Amino acid sequence: MKKLYMSALLVCTTAVLYSQEVIWQKDIESSTQDFLSQVTTTVDQQYLITGSSIQSKKITSENKQNNGYDFHLVKLNQQGEKVWEKYFSGQNHDFLSATVATQEGGFLLAGTSFSGKGLDKKDASKGGSDIWLIRINEFGDELWQKTLGTSQDEEARSVIQTADFGFMVAGNVQNATNGFGSKDVTVTKLDKNGKVLSELVLGGRGLDEVEKMIPTPDGGALLGVYSRSSEFHMSNKQSVMGNTNSTAKGNSSDITNYPLPITHPKSSPNFGEGDYWVIKLSKDNKIEWDKNFGGKGDDHLRTMVFTSSGYIIGGESRSEKSGNKTVGIEDGTDVWLISLNTKGEEQWQKSYNFKNRDILMGMNVINTGDGKNSKGVLLGGYTQAEGRIEADDETFWMMYIDNNGNEEWRKHVKGESRKKEERLSDLKMNNDGSIVLAGTSAEELGKENWKIVKLGDSQIDQLIEKQNIKIYPNPVSDYAYVEIGFEDGSWKLGDGKSEAEIMLYDLGGRQLQTLKTKNKITKINTQNLIQGAYLIVVKTDTEKTANAKLIKK
Repeated sequence: MKKLYMSALLVCTTAVLYSQEVIWQKDIESSTQDFLSQVTTTVDQQYLITGSSIQSKKITSENKQNNGYDFHLVKLNQQGEKVWEKYFSGQNHDFLSATVATQEGGFLLAGTSFSGKGLDKKDASKGGSDIWLIRINEFGDELWQKTLGTSQDEEARSVIQTADFGFMVAGNVQNATNGFGSKDVTVTKLDKNGKVLSELVLGGRGLDEVEKMIPTPDGGALLGVYSRSSEFHMSNKQSVMGNTNSTAKGNSSDITNYPLPITHPKSSPNFGEGDYWVIKLSKDNKIEWDKNFGGKGDDHLRTMVFTSSGYIIGGESRSEKSGNKTVGIEDGTDVWLISLNTKGEEQWQKSYNFKNRDILMGMNVINTGDGKNSKGVLLGGYTQAEGRIEADDETFWMMYIDNNGNEEWRKHVKGESRKKEERLSDLKMNNDGSIVLAGTSAEELGKENWKIVKLGDSQIDQLIEKQNIKIYPNPVSDYAYVEIGFEDGSWKLGDGKSEAEIMLYDLGGRQLQTLKTKNKITKINTQNLIQGAYLIVVKTDTEKTANAKLIKK
């Protein structure tokens, strides 16, 4: 891997240049157009980069079984080095849309499959395109897979793990038998082994596309939908919020061992061409409340986050002040944020402009050291040219806002190199304040490769409340993670040179484990410990020490 340099990147809103350290950059190249969907961070600060690619060996080989897109996964360690690379293939196109890191280790993959049974796909097609779920361990080995679908076309868009270690998968279905419009939203709840427990179908009289789902502290979920629908009036059905009766979707449905799908019609009209539709789901997959936001133009929801005061809903807007949109636009398409409390009541709206078509792709909340309060939110996206070319079009950008949506600063991120077409897909912030941005990079459209940049930012660093040692989860069952926060001049874990020693003692002073690490976050095995209290001691190679108590439950 190339050695990367330190760089100072442009700060757009102040006269001072704040430094950003390019810790590393990883370019994953291919000879075809590759789609990057997400970067998923693990507890020990490794990264799973996921998307869809055509394997290069297929193009050069005589094996014509499958020349389509496959699920493509690349796991990187804390230093940006490749740990493993995997493909999951059907006999037709398969597009990986969303990934979640599981609490037990490993990941659940959710994508859209046009394939029948064959190659890596173990289930036959349900008809049209289906939702294809694959659960893997931390080494990329398959644990189970599941195909969800009907005779219509389904697609996966987002997935979360629930408090009971099960999962909720959000997607879309076209022209569903008992649906409401041309495209409706589906949410399927599964247990940890992939057994389907319930399904929800919701929509209006038009097109509704789910863009994002996030878990909520009460064990439920928040759905973010791009809605081009008017309300659906139930003329011959008894409609009860979150508990509307329906019939099954037809004989082709694989749903047989749980109550029939719950259907929920949209009850609020759209304000314009496209609106934000936000739905709060309970832990048993029922609707608690839903809200519609928009102006007279097209407003496209993209992402959401949970903060200490509620939720922030984000996307891009072409609407002037109209409908229930209280902020206008400056130029092209602007970023539009709405803050809601936990009951769905609006707290504030804000709009931000980068001078062209601005696309918001990710948000990360920065919390206080105890995790109880939010300091602000880091946003990431890119800007496309519309009718003219600006200097920073097609470049990753970041912006930081406070809890009230006031912009603190914004920056463009070029990384080690800059190509003509660069579009951010996702950004994640680590516990130590470092940031990973993942997207596509190309000299021309149609030849996109993956570009992953890890940054250290001096302004973000000042916001992070550091501790010399942190242990989580604590109490622990099988595995704990030790995060070391020492920084002393040129000494810093993660630079490949600095080293520390982690020692585990019982309360009688016996040393039970010892290991050396060059990583800021290290996984330790606690499976063989008996219930009780233990002491973790960290010692650096510069003779600094820290300790913390670990509780085995």
